Amino acid sequence: MGAPDRYAVFGHPVAHSRSPWIHARFAALTGQSLSYGARDVPPGGFDAALAEFLAEGGKGLNITVPHKLAAFAAAERLTPRARRAGAVNTLAVQGAGLLGDNTDGAGLLRDLQDNLGVVVAARRVLLIGAGGAARGALPALLDARPRELLIANRDAGKAVALATAFAAEGPVTGTGLEAARGPFELVINATSASLSDAVPALPGDAVGPATFCYDMAYGSAPTAFMRWATERGAAGVADGIGMLVEQAAESFALWRGVRPPTAQVLAALRELIAG
Repeated sequence: MGAPDRYAVFGHPVAHSRSPWIHARFAALTGQSLSYGARDVPPGGFDAALAEFLAEGGKGLNITVPHKLAAFAAAERLTPRARRAGAVNTLAVQGAGLLGDNTDGAGLLRDLQDNLGVVVAARRVLLIGAGGAARGALPALLDARPRELLIANRDAGKAVALATAFAAEGPVTGTGLEAARGPFELVINATSASLSDAVPALPGDAVGPATFCYDMAYGSAPTAFMRWATERGAAGVADGIGMLVEQAAESFALWRGVRPPTAQVLAALRELIAG
């Protein structure tokens, strides 16, 4: 037998990444032979790191902050969802070229709908943030046909610009945080505020007793956003661990042609993170 196929995640910082752990378990569950590592690639170093990885025979990459736009530029072909998102979080060597994909939105929707039982269709949805995480999620959220999708951001201009870019695809508008008047049936935090134990400055009525609140961030305890939502009587809250696992499964399926089961991996990861 030859050496296992090589995969990795590029990011900065990346030492905290759970991706090697996740993909090792996917490989074990599906009988796939592969190795998966994490490489800290500083800003401006993506192209050189990619060339080195490919020269070593690498077969695919996950891409995280701050390199999703660089990966988009490096891809020779793009999946429709990557093109819509304008960012790439997965690269796959196919033939002599690189295919760029974005699995973030699919991972979010699978976690919300399949794992958590949250309905998006015909609901009033608030998406907080207008950066890469929000952009990656937006196409999939619109495909789920919400009644209304409001993007709220500290810089209202960025929210309006992002909404305008997707205006032809669904009922999406943008505004500043203070104008996000609720209540909403689903609120998704796509900002990094929870990483610094902060909460976006939303109006108090954004959350009501029928609101489900989802934070793309995660940790060993409920995030600041989850705590804030619970204090305001939200119907339910969840962090982004499920999205992390589900988007990884989408990448694995692209690379290996088999979609790994996720429930067992998600349960084990929650236990690991909780310590």
